[in-house]
Amino acid sequence: MLTWNYAREAYVFKVMQRGTSKLLAYAEGILMRAATLFAVVSCAILAGASFSARAQAVAHATGVIHTPAVDIGYETFGRPGGGLPVIAVNGGPGLSHAYMLMNDMWEKVAQGRFVIFYDQRGTGASKQMKAGASQDMDAQVADLDAVRAHFGLEKAVFVGDSYGGLIVMAYGAAHPEHVARMVLSDSAPPAWKDMVHLLPQTFPDIEKQDAEMEKKLAADPDAAARASLRNHFKMIFYSPEKRDAYMAKMGDLGYEPAVGEAVEKATADIDLTAALPKFRFPVLVITGRYDMNVAPLTAWRMAHAIPGAKIVFFEKSSHLPSYEEPEKYRAVLEGFLEGK
Repeated sequence: MLTWNYAREAYVFKVMQRGTSKLLAYAEGILMRAATLFAVVSCAILAGASFSARAQAVAHATGVIHTPAVDIGYETFGRPGGGLPVIAVNGGPGLSHAYMLMNDMWEKVAQGRFVIFYDQRGTGASKQMKAGASQDMDAQVADLDAVRAHFGLEKAVFVGDSYGGLIVMAYGAAHPEHVARMVLSDSAPPAWKDMVHLLPQTFPDIEKQDAEMEKKLAADPDAAARASLRNHFKMIFYSPEKRDAYMAKMGDLGYEPAVGEAVEKATADIDLTAALPKFRFPVLVITGRYDMNVAPLTAWRMAHAIPGAKIVFFEKSSHLPSYEEPEKYRAVLEGFLEGK
């Protein structure tokens, strides 16, 4: 009896073994076909992604606008004919527009519209100037209007970042007919005397280092100014990680200390406070909640001086929300440009 059961069980085992082998072979075939299909689909997805990235790449160009006083270097992204065109005016004074392009936020904005940057006279690609050319605000406004006219824009959106906001406000006062919309991004106030600047109170340690560095480099004012610029950038970020990433690739940002000094001297007494209540175009005021360079009170006062102005606070940003919160910045900016 035991012998018969053993033989039967052995027979069943052999049958199951053959069945299992066939099943395993069948499963292996399925897996091989699935792997092949996965590889094909993956290649298609990657190719599609690559095509999508190429499709989203924006046009890029640089050039020079010749004027009697200065040759103005510019850089553009996107193409005319989409949404409202944007002319972005950088801060400083004495900086080129390079600091605004440390991420791809503006390139993404340019996927749906024409975006223009330019270097203010004496900086970056705009160093070819007539001897004795002025650095006052009238000259800055004339350069900005030359940029607008060069591209044949009857109206544009003017985005002023930091000191660039002062230029944009002056332009709006002089040429309101060409302003479709205005954005003041962590902007200087309409008068330098009204600046709420809290860096010394917030970063006494870095301010001390800066003073010591200036003393050490007293024989080389240009080097001292460039070292001071790096110390300045250490104080205008909310996120230490984003600060370090930015500063690792910032270079000298086309900084021209002598130009900065000349502009500050030429615009020392400017006061556009009375012009703000007269603005009749839509205005968006942006500020980093922790901007100690131009404290949010500055933005608050401007927003409440301009009829109908909208103010947006960026809760995880200091002076450069377009870098620290680029997704939110783009969404807020595009919503405003589209009238939302």
